[in-house]
Amino acid sequence: MLATGNSDKQNAFRSLLEGLPLHPATPAELGITASTQEDGDTHEAIAVEKAVEWSKAGSMLAIASDGGLVVPTLGPAWQSRHTRRFAGPDVDDAQRVDRLLELMEPHTGVARTASWAEALAVAYKGRPVASWELLGATGEISKARQPGPVPEFWAFTVWDFPQYGKTYNQLTPQELESLNDHWARLGQLVRRFFQSIFVPPLD
Repeated sequence: MLATGNSDKQNAFRSLLEGLPLHPATPAELGITASTQEDGDTHEAIAVEKAVEWSKAGSMLAIASDGGLVVPTLGPAWQSRHTRRFAGPDVDDAQRVDRLLELMEPHTGVARTASWAEALAVAYKGRPVASWELLGATGEISKARQPGPVPEFWAFTVWDFPQYGKTYNQLTPQELESLNDHWARLGQLVRRFFQSIFVPPLD
């Protein structure tokens, strides 16, 4: 089961599992719901919690992730685990972008450096069976919001890679590979796991 209701993330999970002898389904397709606190100390702990709870709800294999923007210059004022929640509970993605740009306004040059932390976890019938956490490529926070709509992965629209003149969400697969992208590396790990290691435990 793809343990998320986010359609963009569901597509990302499918890309990780492509070519494996699995039949991924969404919670909506299975008629399953689950509730998670997402209060772990690391992205990996949160991803494991999500995978475990969703696998309990569906009594099956579940894959989940958690990630966030890492902005060292903001120090304790910024926690990557709270990337989606940092601006408050009742804001939209465009407001999140505006608030981050406001926080970064005093900073210039290398002080605008940012990377992405992403964790992935797999659980089977309420038991974690694998998890990973990686730090992605290094870019910088843009100085202005890009024109047009802000997608669900809002932080990617202001995570800039000057060598390509693009934000993260605009990069091609080849450019992502050249940056040693976190998602591509996680894909290698999860495929290796399913191909070589994982055998579903007996009931």
